[in-house]
Order: sequence, then structure tokens, then C-alpha cells
Amino acid sequence: MSSRWQPRHSLSRQSKTTEKEVAEEEDLANPCCYEPCPFGSLMFGLHSLKPASVFGLVRRAAGLSGITRTTVCQQRSAELHQSGVAMPSARFVSHTTVDPEEVKRFQSLANKWWDEQGEFAALHAMNDLRVPFVRDNLLNVQWEHHPGKPLAGLRILDVGCGGGLLTEPLGRLGANVLGLDPVEDSIRIAQQHLSHDLDLCDQVSYRACTLEQLSGEGNEEQQEQSGEWSEGQFDAVVASEVVEHLADLETFAICCNRVLKPGGSLFITTINKTNLSYALAIVVAEQLLHIVPSGTHDWEKFISPVELERLLESNGFSVQSVQGMMYNPLSGAWCWTNSTAINYALHAVKENHDAEDSCSHPEDVPADKHS
Repeated sequence: MSSRWQPRHSLSRQSKTTEKEVAEEEDLANPCCYEPCPFGSLMFGLHSLKPASVFGLVRRAAGLSGITRTTVCQQRSAELHQSGVAMPSARFVSHTTVDPEEVKRFQSLANKWWDEQGEFAALHAMNDLRVPFVRDNLLNVQWEHHPGKPLAGLRILDVGCGGGLLTEPLGRLGANVLGLDPVEDSIRIAQQHLSHDLDLCDQVSYRACTLEQLSGEGNEEQQEQSGEWSEGQFDAVVASEVVEHLADLETFAICCNRVLKPGGSLFITTINKTNLSYALAIVVAEQLLHIVPSGTHDWEKFISPVELERLLESNGFSVQSVQGMMYNPLSGAWCWTNSTAINYALHAVKENHDAEDSCSHPEDVPADKHS
């Protein structure tokens, strides 16, 4: 399968989601319902693989560990029982994007960001997809093109930048990039790595703060200067493998709207909330193959493309495309796929409505569609 990104219609452009697709997604969200579903090309580059086969593969990979379809169901049920909630949801309206437990977890991993064979190897490999995804979509909306520096003149905010794994490649494409992360040690590592490339220092900078702090500062500065709120200053916001670690997605969407210019782009890569994603992203990737450290992900924080699109459109965005992604742990490479059952990338654009209305009253923003 080719790794070249090819645009796909937004979910909204396909008359939203059909009743059949909604039913299938609801089945997938049931932690103890593993009926066959029409997802192919999902696991280790094998074709026509169904959930039943996936759990057979999980069982074989586990060897003597006893991992089976039943134990995965029991594990999910135990987690839900311990949480004391009938409908799984790890998010609450906290008005902050920061989850203190997530900060602690990434604080302990800060020194490993640039180990390409270590815990973040999959993120290093993901650049082969996410960098072209950002670049090509931005080029589609830009009038000027700069050979060799295709993103020259654009300001990009990399939210949850970690050690700068995505920040630096975007800077090398000519963009002026600000990397943002609440983990101070991650920012220290990012700045340290950046210092080895003097040519890139003029394009990339980092700040140890939250997205809401940055958007609030911009609001206050603009109000002091002009007495009123004006539009954001970034051409694009990137949040790659970030939203599944946030405490409040509503706050995230509102703040992204604040910092973006009208027509600015929002790029997100994240993990779908399905049984398949639980089996592969947590049981296989964390507990069996140790592709990422155990405890990195919380399935209850995963979000489906449909739910994410609804959230964004209620906060002044129009989703342009959603595309599935697949990781092959045998080759250590990512490729695009038509299925969004596990990982996916999303591109949305800020609509040209009054910024204050979209931030203060997100429920009043119409979800208009582009023809």
C-alpha cells in the first residue's frame, strides 16, 4: 500500500454517517461485543483481517500470558467497574486541557524523545505521513509557493510538541513554528536538540505552557492594544497524538479557534474509540509488544472521527478530510488506509465567523458546509 497521502471526503460530505455505520460504531464501542465488522488491512499489514482474527493473533502473540478475547473483555469490564460509571468517559468539563497524571507520565519520559529506537520510535516513523499531510493541505490553500521552502511565510502552532519531533520538520519546510508543551523537561530537551541546528533556530521556538494560557495571553494583549478581541495569529495548529491525553476537549477546540486566523487549518492525528483500538493500541502495543510504555493510553479518552467532527463543528470549524492510518510493527512504518478503526488524521478549517462569538458561544456557531 502506498504511503502517499490522498485526500478523502469529510464524513460530513458523505451525508454524515449512515444509520448502518452508526450502528457499527456503537457495536465497536461496546467493550464486550466482538462481532465481525468490515474493517480490512488493519493489523501488521495483513489484508481482510477481522476482529475475531485479530484476537487470534493477539492470543498467539501473548504465548503463555493467557491473553484471549475473553480476558480482554474481562479487563475492559473490570476497568469500567472500578471507575464506577456505566458509560465510559474519562473526560470532565475542567476548563483546562492539562491532565496532571499525563504530565507526570511524560515528565518521566522526557529524556527519551530523540531516541529513534526507543519508546517514541512510532512517532518518529509517523513523520513520514503527518508531515506531508500538513504540508499538502496547507499548500492547497496557499496562493504563494516557495520552492525548497513550501511553508515559508506561515505561522504554525504545534500543541503538545513534546521534544519537537514534528516541530523541527515543519520548520525545515520554511514555516515559523512555535512548539507548546506543559512538560518543562520536554521543552528543555526540544530546545537542547534545536541548538544543534543553528539554521533552524530562526524558524522554531518553544514555550513551556498550556494552550489555554497562550490563547489567554493573546486575548489580553490584543484587548490592551485595541480595546477589543481580534482574530488569531496562526495559519495552522497541529495537535498530533495529543487529544487522547487531554482533560477537556471542549476547551481545546475553543482555544484552537482563538489562536487561528480565519480560514486557518487545524490538523489532528489520534486514535479511534473502538474495540479494535483497545485490542491493538493498548493490549498489543503496550502490554505485549511494548511499542509504547504501558499506561501511555487510556481507552476512555479515545474519540471517534464522528464525535470529534461534531465537537469541532460546534466550535466554529469545518472538517475537510478524515483519513485512516495504520502502523506495521514488523516494519516500523506507517501507511494510509481507508479504515479509521484505529488511528486517523483529520484536517479542519476555521470558519470565517466572528472569533468572539465562536469562542464565547460555541453552541451558536452554525455548522455550515462548503460545497
